[in-house]
Amino acid sequence: MLKIKSFVFSPIQENTYILYNEQKQSIIIDPGCYFPDEQDELSAFITQSGLTPQMLLNTHCHLDHVFGNKYVAETYGLELQIHPAEKTLLDYAPTSGLMYNMPFENYAGKLTYLKEGDIIRLGTDELNVIEAPGHSPGHICFYCAKQQFIISGDVLFNRSIGRTDLPGGNHQLLLKNIREKLFVLPEETVVYSGHGPVTTIGEEKRENPFLN
Repeated sequence: MLKIKSFVFSPIQENTYILYNEQKQSIIIDPGCYFPDEQDELSAFITQSGLTPQMLLNTHCHLDHVFGNKYVAETYGLELQIHPAEKTLLDYAPTSGLMYNMPFENYAGKLTYLKEGDIIRLGTDELNVIEAPGHSPGHICFYCAKQQFIISGDVLFNRSIGRTDLPGGNHQLLLKNIREKLFVLPEETVVYSGHGPVTTIGEEKRENPFLN
């Protein structure tokens, strides 16, 4: 069974997630640690919990979700896994950082590409890759059917949705993917978003003002 630890990092208040199992194997998703003390906080939890990071995943590659990629990859010897359509955003992230007065060193290592239907395995646990572009061109979510939760990135939030005014955004496509890819999941499915508090699929089907 997977446990989930979340952190809120950077001035952009991004949610970083560590998923880990009983064997202390772990996956780091969207490391947004920008400041050195945030990097230390992430690593302290990993060390104190006795975890062995085995994968580094991005739901998408906007700057706030990739700040910590280089640190995590170099610290734990990991190769970044993204959707191929996010490569352009990843390359552009440092330029975007300068626009926000948030310079950072980008990940520049090898990439493993993920696509719809891929299964990410951590021991006996599985995450299904769901493509849900709209907020960004190659945005993916990670769904655990056994435990009924989804790491949704910036697709779906508690009573909100991802912004679509950034390059590569498409509002109608985002709404379509939320309805056709996420809202078909069980209503009990817990949604761990890229920003803000957790919610459920059922709550958002009933209460989300952007989708009613």
